[in-house]
Amino acid sequence: MNSNQIPSLARRMACWMYEGMLMFGVVFIAGYLFGTLSQTRNAMDNRNALQAFVFVIFGIYFVWFWAKGQTLAMKTWDIRVLDVDGAPITQQRALLRYALSWLWFLPPLGTSWLLALTGMEGAVLTLGWVVVWANLARLHPRKQFWHDAWAGTELVSWITPEKARKKTAKANRAVAPPQP
Repeated sequence: MNSNQIPSLARRMACWMYEGMLMFGVVFIAGYLFGTLSQTRNAMDNRNALQAFVFVIFGIYFVWFWAKGQTLAMKTWDIRVLDVDGAPITQQRALLRYALSWLWFLPPLGTSWLLALTGMEGAVLTLGWVVVWANLARLHPRKQFWHDAWAGTELVSWITPEKARKKTAKANRAVAPPQP
C-alpha cells in the first residue's frame, strides 16, 4: 500500500541516523577488505585510497538499494524512494541521488579543510550544517530534501500490504471486546 505521503522530517532524520549506524558495519567490512587486499598494516598508510574505496563501496550500497526502492534503514522506517512520477528510480537516477547526497557533508568538510579547523570544530560545523540542510526541506513545496528535488526523486511513506495487514490485525485485536 503506497500512501504517497511525505514522511515527517523527524522520521526521515531518524531513518538517516539509523542508516549512519548501519554504515559503520559497511565501513568496517570495506576497511577490512581494503586492508587485506592492499596489505596495509597502518591505518594512515594509503588513507586517500581507502577513502576513495569506501566512497565507491557506499555508492554501490546506496545505488543498489535505492534502485530497489529502499535501504535497510528505509525498510525499518517505512520509507521508499521514488521518482517524482511515483515510479521506482533507475540506477542512473540513484547514482545522481548518491552524488547529490554528498551535499550533506561536502560543504562543512570543505570549509573545515580550507580553515584548517580541528576535528572537534569540524564536527560541530558538520552537525550544524546537517541541521540547516535538513531544515531547508521545509522550504521545498513538497517538503523534500533539496538533493532529492535536484535528482528528481522523493521520499514517501510506504507500507507493504503484508505489514499493513499485520498493523490492522493488531489494531483490531486491541479494540476487540474480551471473549467470555
